[in-house]
Amino acid sequence: MPSKVERWKDETYGMEIREHLLRFAEEGWDAIPEDEHDAWFERFKWWGLYHQRKGQESYFMMRIGTPMGRMTPEQLRTVGEVARDYATGPVENPEFGDAYADFTTRQSIQLHWIKVEDIPDIWDELESVGLSTIQACGDSWRNIVGSPVAGRDADELVDVWPIVQELHEKFKGNDLYANLPRKWKVAMTGDRRGSGQGDINDLAFEPAIKELDGEEVEGFNVNVGGGLSRKEPRFARDIDVFCRPENAADVAAGMSSLFRDYGDRDDRFNARIKFLIDEWGPEKMRSVLQEEYMDYELPTAGQGLRDEYDYNAGRTDAHGDYIGVHDQSDGQNFVGLSVLVGRMSADDVIELADRAEAYGSEMIGLTQRQNLIVGDIADEDLDDFLDEDLLEEHSPDPHPFMRGSIACTGTEYCSLSIVETKNRMVRYGRWLRDNVDLPEGVNDFHIHLSGCTASCAQPQIADISLRGMKTRKDGDAVEAFDVGLGGGLGENPTFADWVKMRVPADEVPGYIANLLEAFEAERESPEQSFRDFVAERDEDELANLAESAETSYEDPYLGNTKLTWYPYAEDTSMDASPAPTDPNDQPLPSDD
Repeated sequence: MPSKVERWKDETYGMEIREHLLRFAEEGWDAIPEDEHDAWFERFKWWGLYHQRKGQESYFMMRIGTPMGRMTPEQLRTVGEVARDYATGPVENPEFGDAYADFTTRQSIQLHWIKVEDIPDIWDELESVGLSTIQACGDSWRNIVGSPVAGRDADELVDVWPIVQELHEKFKGNDLYANLPRKWKVAMTGDRRGSGQGDINDLAFEPAIKELDGEEVEGFNVNVGGGLSRKEPRFARDIDVFCRPENAADVAAGMSSLFRDYGDRDDRFNARIKFLIDEWGPEKMRSVLQEEYMDYELPTAGQGLRDEYDYNAGRTDAHGDYIGVHDQSDGQNFVGLSVLVGRMSADDVIELADRAEAYGSEMIGLTQRQNLIVGDIADEDLDDFLDEDLLEEHSPDPHPFMRGSIACTGTEYCSLSIVETKNRMVRYGRWLRDNVDLPEGVNDFHIHLSGCTASCAQPQIADISLRGMKTRKDGDAVEAFDVGLGGGLGENPTFADWVKMRVPADEVPGYIANLLEAFEAERESPEQSFRDFVAERDEDELANLAESAETSYEDPYLGNTKLTWYPYAEDTSMDASPAPTDPNDQPLPSDD
C-alpha cells in the first residue's frame, strides 16, 4: 500500500505544482484548503518551499539551489536584495537582526518568513539572474554538491563544473526523474581533497584513474547509499564501477532510474537508497544497474585518490576547509571567508557581492561548511581585499572555535527540531573562544550542532557532535544534547561515537572545556589529532574522559523553545503568535 505522501504525489507533483502556487499567491494564504495543508505543504517542497513550524502559519522557508555552490556576484546580490525585501518577519532575531540568508551544508541558500503572496515576485527576481528554487526540496534530485572552485582549483584531477552543469540541466525539471521514492542527493568530486563529501550522499562520483584500452583515463569511481539521518548513518558503498567524465550523465540516469523503480514507496522511513543497498548488497546493485539501465559495459573501479583527502578529515597537517587564501590554476587567488553558522545579514550579502565585483571576481562559492568563497582575486589586489572592513566580521583567518562551528535551522523555524540551534552555537563559539585555550597544534576544531536526528548539521562527521534532546534539570524540562566524539571524513571516514546522553544545554561548554583539558593531558604528542585520540579509546574510556559542568556561560534558551511561537519574541507563548498574518502587518517587539 503506497504511503499517503505517494498518494498525494500521484494527484499532483513536479512542474505542475508551480501553477497551483501561483494561484494560491494570487488568492492569498486562505485559499489553501485547511484540510489539505499537509498535502500541499508536501508538494510545495518540490519548488523549494517548506512551511514553517507551529505558531508561524502562513510563513515559508524558501530554498534556492546553487549547483555545487557556484554563483556570480550578481546572483549573490540578488539573493541579498530578495532577503532584504521579502525575508523579514514579525520579530527580529537578537543575534542576526531582521533580514538574512542562511547558507546550508548542501551549498544552498535558505530564506525565512516568506509569504505565499510574494512568491511570484521573488521567482521573477531570482530567475532573471539564472537562479531557481526548482527541486531544492522534495522527492527528486536535490542540489548537486562538490567543490565550488572546480576549474579554478590548482589541485584537482578533473574539472567537474561542466559535468555538474550537464547533470543540472538534464535532471532538473525532467519528468522521468521528478517523482522519486525520496530525496536524491548527488556529490561530484574532481579535486584531491574530497570536497564533495561523497561518503554521505546517495550517489557519489569520486576521482579515480583507470587504464582502459592501454590508456590512463581520469574519471570517477561510483559509490552509492550514503546518508546521515534517522540515527542510521551509512557511508556510501563502492559498487565497483569506473565512469569516464563523458559518461557521468548516463550513469547518473541509470542509478536514478534504478532508485525510482526499486525504491520503497510504501514506507517512507525505508525509502532512501541506503536501505535498498543494505538489502541488495553492492554486487546486486551493480548487476541491476548494468543489466537493466546501461547500454554499454561498465568498467570496474579504478584507483581512487582517497589517501589524499583532507576535507573535513580532522587532520593536523591540513585545515580541511576552504577558509583562507588559496592559489587558483590561473595564477589568481580565491579567498574563503568564515560565516559563523552559515548566516549572513542581507546588507552583508549585498556588500560582499559589491566588493567581489569591484575586485573583478566572477565567482562566489558556497561551501558545505556553511562558508563563502570569493574567487579571481589578483595578487596585486589581494592585500587590499583582505583589508576590507567586511572581512573583520567574515574573516579569512577566524578563531578555530568560530571556524569549526556548524548549526542547522533549529526551533527558530523548523518543525522537526526540538532545540534552539543557531543563536546557541554562536554563544557557544564566543564563550569557548574567550574562555578555553586549545591544545598546542590544534588549528581546526569542528563542533556541529543539530536540532534533531535529521542531521542537517551533519553532526556525525565532527570532532564534537551535538544532537538535540530534552532532559530534566532541577525539576524542570530543559533543552539538552547527546554528545558524540571523533567523527570525520577523509581517507578513513568515521562516524562519531555517542558517549554522553542528554547533557543540559547550559553544561555543554563546560563539558567541552573539560574534554579539551583531558585531551591535552593524555594525548601522545602535539601531532596527534583529536580524531586519532578518540579512535584509540573504547566506549567506556570516552564516556569517562570528561564531565559536563556549569560555568559562566549563560543560556537564555534553556527552556522548551519548541513550545514557543518564536524563541526570541517578547511574549513567546503560542497565544501571542500573530500568525497567520496580513502581509502588511508591522513587526512585533523582540526580547532583545
